[in-house]
Amino acid sequence: MALIKALMIDVDGVLVCGRPSDGKPWASNIEDDLGLSVADLQREFFTPHWNEIVLGRAVLADHLKPTLAKIAPHLSYDDFIAYWLENDARLNLELLEELRQQREAGKRVYLATNQEHIRAAHLVDTLGLGRHCDGIYYSAALGSRKPDQAFFGQVTDLSGLQADQLLLIDDTPENIVAARVCGWNAIRWQEGSSLTAALAELELEDVKDR
Repeated sequence: MALIKALMIDVDGVLVCGRPSDGKPWASNIEDDLGLSVADLQREFFTPHWNEIVLGRAVLADHLKPTLAKIAPHLSYDDFIAYWLENDARLNLELLEELRQQREAGKRVYLATNQEHIRAAHLVDTLGLGRHCDGIYYSAALGSRKPDQAFFGQVTDLSGLQADQLLLIDDTPENIVAARVCGWNAIRWQEGSSLTAALAELELEDVKDR
């Protein structure tokens, strides 16, 4: 393993974990709060359209507005977006502190995430993650998504670093496997994980392998 020079941090389930109030999924109370059926939203919007949106091939509003008009005509697009962004915004403050320490130690920190354009901008600007990282690589901007190998190849090229100098922190097993296939280092993030401890363990394994 080469010296790790950049950390690639997943967002949802790692750096951002659900509702600010309790960490539950952002749509946990959407039926009571907005009068919108989760099942209807999944069937009419997420299942047929989300993949193209998160890959940047379709515009969120172009599909969400007519969907809401069909399944929740009382609910405006702007109100839905505001509810979504506000309720999917619980920051992992402990991890942010660990990332600050890693940046001070000389490592670069990037977000590496499957996002569409509106939320990506919200994460960086409104939630302030732009202050805590050196940049963001996200699916809608790249036209590829994790766990596709194209995502990891593009990020490697854009970073200007070698694949084995990159470390993915992610909570999805498929993404961990794909990253390693592409030559990255990767650590699966779980509840209670510590970045400092994980990095120490990774370095110890490297020493043993030499």
